[in-house]
Amino acid sequence: MPSVHSLARFQLLRPATPACRRAPRPPLPHHRRAFAQTASAHRSGGAFDETADVLVVGAGAAGLLAALRCHHHGLRPLVVEKADKIGGAAAYSGGCVWVPNNHLQEPNGFQDSPGLALRYLDNLIGDVGPASSPERRRAFLENAPRMAEFLRDIGFKWRLGHTYPDYHPDVPGGLEAGRTLEGDVFDLKLLREGRQLINRNPSAPPTPPVHSFQAGRMARMMASLGDFAFGMKIILRWARHLLLGRDPVTFGMSLVGQMMLLNQQKRTDIWLQTPLRELLTDPSGSVTGAVVSRDGKDVRIQAKHGVVLAAGGFAKNQAMREEYHPHPINCEWSSAPPSDTGDAVQAGIRLNAATALMDDAWWGPTMMIPGLGPYFAMWDRHLPHSVCVDGSGQRFMNEAQSYVDAGRDQFKRNAVATAIPTWYIVDSNYQRRYLLALNPPFCSPEAGVKSGLFIKADTIEGLARQTGIDEAELQKTLHRFNGFAQTGVDEDFGRGDSAFDRCMGDPKHKPNPCLGSIERPPFYAMKLYPGDLGTKGGLLTDEHGRVLDKECQPIRGLYASGNTTASVMGHRYPGAGATLGPALTFSYIGINHIASARKA
Repeated sequence: MPSVHSLARFQLLRPATPACRRAPRPPLPHHRRAFAQTASAHRSGGAFDETADVLVVGAGAAGLLAALRCHHHGLRPLVVEKADKIGGAAAYSGGCVWVPNNHLQEPNGFQDSPGLALRYLDNLIGDVGPASSPERRRAFLENAPRMAEFLRDIGFKWRLGHTYPDYHPDVPGGLEAGRTLEGDVFDLKLLREGRQLINRNPSAPPTPPVHSFQAGRMARMMASLGDFAFGMKIILRWARHLLLGRDPVTFGMSLVGQMMLLNQQKRTDIWLQTPLRELLTDPSGSVTGAVVSRDGKDVRIQAKHGVVLAAGGFAKNQAMREEYHPHPINCEWSSAPPSDTGDAVQAGIRLNAATALMDDAWWGPTMMIPGLGPYFAMWDRHLPHSVCVDGSGQRFMNEAQSYVDAGRDQFKRNAVATAIPTWYIVDSNYQRRYLLALNPPFCSPEAGVKSGLFIKADTIEGLARQTGIDEAELQKTLHRFNGFAQTGVDEDFGRGDSAFDRCMGDPKHKPNPCLGSIERPPFYAMKLYPGDLGTKGGLLTDEHGRVLDKECQPIRGLYASGNTTASVMGHRYPGAGATLGPALTFSYIGINHIASARKA
């Protein structure tokens, strides 16, 4: 861990407060400081222990963006974070940010407009109530490009996902590429001691710095000489970075790392291991601050202009999930960090805040890796020589569809047949060419077999016997599926019809990059559970990011963004980054509204 003295360089020391006005306090333990060497807030009339212009609860991507936007408006933020690291679920994620009509589209030959994107959202989402009201959709589409340009203007380096389509590109208004942004390669060593404070996913092995739209090609590294050459180029470039003493990252680590660096430069105060206890209100019901727990003591913080809740959802709260979500449900299947336990959502509910979409999440088929935890099966399902079946041996979905839709289909199917878990089956053609869970194609899968992750058999009969799948039905399903692989047309579920399906398939596999026969032994089967990237429901907010009460009136002084809120995307998932895009954008909108209200 960085020392107190080494962290001092991140924060210019403020003028000392006279002892008669403020009693001295013992120095903070080094593990409780992020970028500040001294607390930024001041006592206020004896009622509060600390004061800030804006209190931001949560140091994930949405919270870091809120802090940066505060500085832009001359507001002094204080960020409190429950965990001992910065980044939340965003640091675990692919780091994609869905921004229609973004500043990189036109220079790269992509045509888009707010009207086209609104048409897409209207057709895809439909009417799901105030969480995705017309006003909120328009606010997102108008401000998302401005948010991205704001970050660019203060030093954030974006990269356009050239080949990443919307997840439903055939829906009117959808595009086959251009709406997804992500952070460029970032050297974590630029954070100096702060590098140790980024929230690394313990389930994710070290990986070379590739962008999301390139990762699918890495997953098929052994499929062709061209793919192998591409993979080796990336790996050798990574080795060169490491030899030069760099720590290059992409995905969510770049998104969070870059915003951490920008907050370091702004001397943002971030208190780690400081969970929210309760929100404070005045007699009129306006939110005036919060009580947080720091070093085992309650600290009352005054927020002069507003509180922003950006503390994630409740993915790791088993009791809340059992109350709101379809069954069976297990918070261990979620890829969210352990701190994602719904504290901010519950604090809002205690103030009579309205909620919406509480039964939903950012679902996705997930494998449980022994000794590591959840593995979100992002790329696997698009590749040939693979199929998903329920316990009866029948297919029930397009395996290559959006992970959110695939996870939802597991719950739907489980009502009539055992689909939790679903069985993901591949043959040796798959295993020798493509990434299988975290097992590279050039490595033996035997370790996975021994751990219980993979079930291996030399025959389909043997595989059915070991998994308990109905053998006759499985044989029938595979015979029909193999016929589709020969013709290239999935007559049952349309796998490979969509540009999204194909974008992570194997383009050299003909006639359909997503369909390949399952016929070469040995065969492997893995369990897929309906995991998630986080919960989708939460506090209801308006087009300004204000939290609404149960009468749909704004709770004065309270704002929220990210997974703490009910998503503007409703029950659907428009494209890569449709979680982080609104999270960042509504933080941007909320702080703008706070700044405008202050001037009024």
